[in-house]
Amino acid sequence: MLLTPNAMSPRLRWGLYSATGLIALFLLLPIVFIVLLSFGSSQWLVFPPPGWTLKWYQQFFNNPEWMAAAFASLKVAVLTTIFAVALGLPTAFALVRGRFPGRDMLYGVFTLPMIVPLVIIAVAVYALFLKLGYTGTLFSFVVSHVIVALPFTIISIINSLKLFDQSIEDAAVICGASRMQAVFKVTFAGIRPGMVAGALFAFLVSWDEVVLSVMMASPNLQTLPVKMWTTLRQDLTPVIAVASTLLIALSVLVMFIAATLRRRNQARMPS
Repeated sequence: MLLTPNAMSPRLRWGLYSATGLIALFLLLPIVFIVLLSFGSSQWLVFPPPGWTLKWYQQFFNNPEWMAAAFASLKVAVLTTIFAVALGLPTAFALVRGRFPGRDMLYGVFTLPMIVPLVIIAVAVYALFLKLGYTGTLFSFVVSHVIVALPFTIISIINSLKLFDQSIEDAAVICGASRMQAVFKVTFAGIRPGMVAGALFAFLVSWDEVVLSVMMASPNLQTLPVKMWTTLRQDLTPVIAVASTLLIALSVLVMFIAATLRRRNQARMPS
């Protein structure tokens, strides 16, 4: 039997809240330190900072190499999101509504990138693109990121499809719509939260990816995490903390958008 907060004793309830708060503090403290270091006046990553300044943000936005890396990350993440949803949508339909042998095995194949260590995928993809001569290109970045982002998109859409009442789609067909019209106008509207969640997951996976990006990078094309990695090996400048803060800020913004869309969808659902 599950205990609700009201059914717990005050001591147990406060103990649970305290433990949850301490765990959250333990997880968030390094992120808070990084954000504070990005405003520190020291030229080294020293905590606590001796003073506060915005000069590291000025250096970041005035440096063409950092801005090129940030723009490359954004471009790769957007393209990865588009292709992950475009490939994940028909795949999810096939896995949920398809009736063919090996369907469960195929589902396992599509979720393998979530299980296999990322470095193994990175080495394999790097070897393939090195042989084809595509390393260091936008194409190699997007394809490698889609490989690891696609499982998250497929799972999100599959969960929405399983919750969707297919009889609504059948009713649209009975009323005169073609099957494709019913899918596009009825089913897609019903599973939109899953599609949006899958797109946001794909964006975040690509935006923060570093292992695959290091393998695919070249002097002319590198994402923001790669630029941070290479700079960190040469210098402990607070500009790295600025880049980290911007990565965190965009990730938090995307999660906030996802939570807002989920609340709106729940508010529209009939009780």
